[in-house]
Amino acid sequence: MARGPRYRLPFRRRLEGKTNYRIRRALIISGKPRLVVRGSLNHMIVQVLKAKPQGDEVIVSAHTQELMKKYGWKAHCGNLPSAYLTGLLCGFKALAKGVKEVILDIGLHEPVKGARIFAALKGAVDAGLHVPHSNEKLPDEKRIEGVHIAEFAKNLKIDPEEYGKRFSQYLAKKLPPEKLPQHFAKVKEKIISSFKPKKAKPKSKKAEKLKKVRKPKKTARKPAGRKKSVRRRKKKE
Repeated sequence: MARGPRYRLPFRRRLEGKTNYRIRRALIISGKPRLVVRGSLNHMIVQVLKAKPQGDEVIVSAHTQELMKKYGWKAHCGNLPSAYLTGLLCGFKALAKGVKEVILDIGLHEPVKGARIFAALKGAVDAGLHVPHSNEKLPDEKRIEGVHIAEFAKNLKIDPEEYGKRFSQYLAKKLPPEKLPQHFAKVKEKIISSFKPKKAKPKSKKAEKLKKVRKPKKTARKPAGRKKSVRRRKKKE
């Protein structure tokens, strides 16, 4: 263990391997919100955060579980297609909150070309967010749609036992893995349509008639001369 007057104990999160403070400092100095992408073996999380003295403030957040519950995603939640859809969902949410420009924060993930973190980035960019990036790092469009998974499933179908083991979650939810690209397209369309402004329904003729304001009836005014004659009679009396 290092000793001496110059030794400085690293921060707790650095010792735990959770935060690289040099990278974090550079991101915070930019003054822009951060598009934070984190992934586990089975799920993806994409958030837009704003750094504040008391800690990071979450502006919007998207999780792969939301894809399952709200948009009917049946495939695995830790692959490239699910990462892209989570980024797309987070991007639309950020735009709805007025956030237009962010910078990417991948944490301690390695910036491997075509990785899930860059699939999430592609989704956020396709939603309309401006994120500085290089197109070389983004995954291929076919891989984002899950074509490689569908082709692998077709080749593996020769061995029914192995096919059942590899794609047990897909089959349990009644989704043939060969149809993953079509399923991806449907869920993507649901996400896009959920953020489209709803058109106002044309008003029916009956509703228009009911909304018409009826003009008040004009009451007949009494002639002014009659009032004067009444006053004169009272005076004479």
